[in-house]
Amino acid sequence: MKKVKLNYSHKNSIATLTLDDGKGNILDNVMMNEILECFAEFREKKNLKMIIIEGAGKHFSFGASVEEHTKALASSMLKTFHSIFRTISEIKIPTLAKVSGQCLGGGMELALMCNLIFADKTAKFAQPEITLGVFPPPASLLLELKIGYAKAEEILLTGRTYNAEEALGLGFINKVFDDKEELNKGTLKWLTEYILPKSASSLRIAVSAMRFKFNHILSNFLPYLEEIYLEKLMETKDANEGINAFIEKRKPVWKNM
Repeated sequence: MKKVKLNYSHKNSIATLTLDDGKGNILDNVMMNEILECFAEFREKKNLKMIIIEGAGKHFSFGASVEEHTKALASSMLKTFHSIFRTISEIKIPTLAKVSGQCLGGGMELALMCNLIFADKTAKFAQPEITLGVFPPPASLLLELKIGYAKAEEILLTGRTYNAEEALGLGFINKVFDDKEELNKGTLKWLTEYILPKSASSLRIAVSAMRFKFNHILSNFLPYLEEIYLEKLMETKDANEGINAFIEKRKPVWKNM
């Protein structure tokens, strides 16, 4: 069964990509490859004006699969995951993440990569990787670009959770609605007023222009952070201990090395 549902609306000018694994919408290798398949299809849709990414059920996504963060699988997982970010930057179609519930780790990184994030008041955002002894390569770039070093570093070093109002105040989400129903209604109204009347080709050129520096930084530095993750971080005892402790449902015992 597919883990990603794809729907077109408004005369095929809006694509909605729904993460749906029946649980926490975990971004495992299967789901990530299905996302890439969807984006490959989007390349051929010349009249596409907006891609919406949302999660089925109560949550957006619990993040990338921790089991696939183990040393044996980390290289394959990161290459697939980072391909999503490169692909979004390449196709230049405007993107919007609609967030309810938990939006954690890789899920938050996927949302951050979008041009816009709309959320309801149930939304919870966090980059908790540091609590597992690792770090999030895309978020290490995206957060600083979106909200500046001071707050980005706090999010990345503490791993704490932020509610929707806090996220709005920090500036990495754009709108907050009372509940999921209002989120859906409000997003539709916003699309109708601000996106649907515009030219699809002009929207893509505008995204290309406004993200020129953003994409340059991402394409040049993400491979370097991937290298640090695989060749330095995953060679430490604590990174492997943190991942294994999570999988084994126990507290990690740090060796500080």
